[in-house]
Amino acid sequence: MGSPGDAVIMRYREDKPADLDRARAAVAEWRKQNPAGTEDQLTAALGPQFHPGYGPVLRAVLFTLDRATPAPSQEPPGQQAGEDGNQHVP
Repeated sequence: MGSPGDAVIMRYREDKPADLDRARAAVAEWRKQNPAGTEDQLTAALGPQFHPGYGPVLRAVLFTLDRATPAPSQEPPGQQAGEDGNQHVP
């Protein structure tokens, strides 16, 4: 990202529903291939495919996707946290 004077203004009235659909599909595919990828990596990889001011939209799509998709469990196999937050072995 350049200096603040280099910012590109995007008018959202120029945005088309097809652009957002394309962003959702591209971000979902990128997330499958990069499960631990960061927002910066996402915008670096996908940003050139979209309008120069589309970075915030791509990050928002990633946030929404990650929020809706449960993260893989970090618990060791055979253990899971109960509702009380403590580890329970079945």
